[in-house]
Amino acid sequence: MDENEISFENLPKAVAHLANEIAEIKSIVQNTQRPQSKEKRVPIGIEEASQIIGKAKPTIYTLVRQRKIPCYKNGKKLYFFEDELLDWISKGRKKTVQEIELESFKYNHNRKK
Repeated sequence: MDENEISFENLPKAVAHLANEIAEIKSIVQNTQRPQSKEKRVPIGIEEASQIIGKAKPTIYTLVRQRKIPCYKNGKKLYFFEDELLDWISKGRKKTVQEIELESFKYNHNRKK
């Protein structure tokens, strides 16, 4: 549709044409946009790590030496990531008495079959 053809009589056609053009442009823009990158993981020091997990610095050094806690070392300095520390804490969850009894029941029930 040319610019010269727009008049009061063919205004609905012109609006429909413009709506189609906008929809095409919108789909092109959406397809070419880069996906949002994840938040950057910022390393933290031993002071912040000790606050997150609630342990003293010497205890953290012991856990690092025993390779029980996730950490990174660059030179003489230790680095941690908060999400890894929280994941480490959640992996140490103890089962409740009810969970142990339920597992025992399921195990015994399956053995009888």
